[in-house]
Amino acid sequence: MDTKQTILIVDDERFYINVLVELLKSKYKLYIAKSAEQALKRIADNQPDLILLDIMMPEKDGYQACLEIKNNPAWVDIPIIFLTGKTDQESEQKAFNYGAVDFISKPVTPATVLARIKTQLSLLNSRQSLEHQNHLLEQKVRERTREIELIQDAAIYSLSMLAEARDQETGEHIQRTQQFVRALAKKLQANPKYSDVLDDHTINLLFKSAPLHDIGKIAVPDTILKKPGPLTAEETIEMQKHTTYGGDAIKNAEKLSGSSSFLKLAREIAYSHQEKWDGSGYPEGLKQQQIPLSARLMAIADVYDALVNKRIYKPAYSHNEAVNYIKQQKGLHFDPDIVDAFIEIETDFEQISQLCNEHLPD
Repeated sequence: MDTKQTILIVDDERFYINVLVELLKSKYKLYIAKSAEQALKRIADNQPDLILLDIMMPEKDGYQACLEIKNNPAWVDIPIIFLTGKTDQESEQKAFNYGAVDFISKPVTPATVLARIKTQLSLLNSRQSLEHQNHLLEQKVRERTREIELIQDAAIYSLSMLAEARDQETGEHIQRTQQFVRALAKKLQANPKYSDVLDDHTINLLFKSAPLHDIGKIAVPDTILKKPGPLTAEETIEMQKHTTYGGDAIKNAEKLSGSSSFLKLAREIAYSHQEKWDGSGYPEGLKQQQIPLSARLMAIADVYDALVNKRIYKPAYSHNEAVNYIKQQKGLHFDPDIVDAFIEIETDFEQISQLCNEHLPD
């Protein structure tokens, strides 16, 4: 296998072509072009590692050839050394302005040509090696990021299944509500007020974080969680603590692993999804913009799903009944902007609910 680096010699004078070929043929693989047009064809057929380019050639000169080479994204990194009979500083400066890496005036000395070529090819090798290392590093970072994402997804899945083991309704609810949150966020993304904060990455994190919104229910006693009738005042207070149980658990995870956008959203959702726009919710009675956007999105998804599905303490509402309830709660329980987004895609909610239920085990 020929591992020699390749050089394209571009000159219309046979004498200098012969001199350069004799000087370089033992060390490099050579290509010859006697005009700028021929040089461009040679580069397209066999891209060289370096180009020795004369300036004074018929029809199209070396400057024009250099400009065309540097304007081609595939060729821009090929080092070009002007090797020319011109000796004035203006010509030399023009060569560098056009993208040349070196300028050698004729008549040339073999030692100078060899040294300049060696230097530029060494720089090229170093740059390519660095680019290769950067590529490998980027690949490793992507692989590590993907590995972390898979671990994250597995952790969420495991926690969600733990909640499902406590309460089958909660597990089914988790699968549907994360789909609702994503659909709402994507619709709200079209609103200029939210387009910056709801980019695709954030929406993906919301989708992944949403299953943890009821994780605090794991700490609620079965006598309350599965009670078929109305809760007493004391039981209601204990049930409401699921928001603080969940938020505190995720906060502790943040302390151990460091803050992340994923954990931040998960904590917001778990802790604040029962807050209401008018300040009548819990656990802190936050109002309007005080409530994190993630939790405001979760609130509608959570309530819609609770309404349209049968619970041990209530029958299921129809889709239209649930939609009407959410409309009535605009500006009371729910963020008006998010209600408007919900109304535009309410049929999507119905389809998501039906599709998820079809794929749930009997």
